[in-house]
Amino acid sequence: MHRRNILKATGLTVASLLAGTSLATRALAQAGQITGAGATFPNPVYQKWAEAGRAASGITVNYQSVGSGAGINQIRNRTVDFGASDAPLTEAQLTEANLLQFPAVMGSLVAIVNIPGIENEQLKLTGELLADIYLGKIAKWNDARIVEQNQGLALPNLAIAPAYRADGSGTTFVWVSYLAAVSPEWKQKVGVGTSVRFPAGTGARGNEGVAGTVKNIRGAIGYVENAYAISNKLVTTQLRNKAGQFVKPTHDSFIAAATNADWTAPGMAASLIDQNGATSWPIVSPSFILLPKNPTDAERSRNVMKFFDWAFRNGEKLAQELEYIPLPATVQDAIRAAWKAEVKANGQPVWNG
Repeated sequence: MHRRNILKATGLTVASLLAGTSLATRALAQAGQITGAGATFPNPVYQKWAEAGRAASGITVNYQSVGSGAGINQIRNRTVDFGASDAPLTEAQLTEANLLQFPAVMGSLVAIVNIPGIENEQLKLTGELLADIYLGKIAKWNDARIVEQNQGLALPNLAIAPAYRADGSGTTFVWVSYLAAVSPEWKQKVGVGTSVRFPAGTGARGNEGVAGTVKNIRGAIGYVENAYAISNKLVTTQLRNKAGQFVKPTHDSFIAAATNADWTAPGMAASLIDQNGATSWPIVSPSFILLPKNPTDAERSRNVMKFFDWAFRNGEKLAQELEYIPLPATVQDAIRAAWKAEVKANGQPVWNG
């Protein structure tokens, strides 16, 4: 059949084909695309939210899990639309960079180990033991202090191989904040930061790198966000909390810690380290988003807020499936109010939700 007749037979014309192409092109142009970079700690839930929210919100999110330090640098340089950090910036840092900081989700850190014969959640550790392991003061898994907490558990005469983050990391900030809270020696000798000089162990990049190192080295111990332990089927430990109780890393123990959060600090930088409560997991932390208060592209900035607004309203189940803790509704409302009050272009609020 002649091509013209084929088009007639199918009810198509060149004009309609071109019109359809034009509509498709306009639809693609109208679909929002935003870029973000930073923390590896919340990366699993950000990727899930991006995948699920693309159709509903019309926004494509390109998030690079490069570590909090890199994310902070990129948003300061305005090479991304938003940055992500597990270590909150101070009020002075936020003012200097003209950034708005808000929490997006809460997560938990767990200790992961690779010890022959030790199964998931069997080993019991304390914060003091963890600090001394990373200080290099405890070198074998059958050390008397570890054995004392694990009566009846066969611990091998095997060297401990600590793994830590080699890159500037909010995950490290949360981990060493906990070690400093429970160990005066750690606080004095090493301190707290996104990058510290670990006295013992080997560095790896990202939560993914630490998870892989522990998985591949006998005797290794490391720290990762709980979602990485679950997805990589890694062996986690129990930890003794502030109340003196050994608790397992479960959603209920994470929630118990999160209920005590105080969001009134500058930058909404609530600390959930070593909270009170008999069932509280001792290492829980918010993860934060950094957004320019003076965006050069108001539409892209609005799309960042639109994406997180969608995630707050619709992403709770996805977050919980990955063992993250969604923000309370009152905190979400406070974030939206901050968007409207503080993010402006040409003197006008960017957020109109």
